[in-house]
Amino acid sequence: MTTGQGTELRRAPERQRARQERILQVAMEHFARRGYEEARAEEIAAGAGVSKGAVFGYFETKAGLFLAAYQAAARSFPAYLDAPPEVCAEGFFAILRYWIDATPHLIHEDWIPYRVTLIGNYCAGLQLRREITQFLAREDPYGTHGFVRSGIARGEIRRDIDPRMIVSMVDWLMDRVQDAMVTEELDPGLFGYATQSAEQRDLRVNEFIELLRSAVAAPGGPAARPAPGPAS
Repeated sequence: MTTGQGTELRRAPERQRARQERILQVAMEHFARRGYEEARAEEIAAGAGVSKGAVFGYFETKAGLFLAAYQAAARSFPAYLDAPPEVCAEGFFAILRYWIDATPHLIHEDWIPYRVTLIGNYCAGLQLRREITQFLAREDPYGTHGFVRSGIARGEIRRDIDPRMIVSMVDWLMDRVQDAMVTEELDPGLFGYATQSAEQRDLRVNEFIELLRSAVAAPGGPAARPAPGPAS
């Protein structure tokens, strides 16, 4: 084997990874703009500069391509404990509030991954939804387990409830709150980021935080005492 041939062989996996990443990037945009049913593999292939056969060679099926796009979207989001240090120092419920307040700004910066996860959460078929649920439980892309453990360690979160149940509660409720901010179709006016005043939105967020606090805060712990909302 010549040196040139060896270099080509080493480069091949790198080219394949780059091609897969390009396909995923294009697929995420197509799914976000057109939804799962209307997205077309041939259009994704054309946008990525590859053949349709190459798309299915990497991802096997359209469902497999969407699952990979969903996973890439979920991994692109910051984890709970990626909040600024000063917010983390305030504790569990301050971190929740921070990410709720930051959601509209993050969506404005890059709405594509939010749309992809929204489609996966609500518009995917049963089998695909099952695989998404398994991925979330296996990989914990938002770091919810570590977040809950940190709240327990700080004495903020109850110890008499299985932490896995608290993790599920936080994930489910936060998903629904943030999903309502992504699209008007899912926003019945409770948080109303497109229609309500800032004061009304702050009130709804405060009520959400207090509702969750009443369920999982450790009795007598620092999180059991309501923290002040944002300054008006």
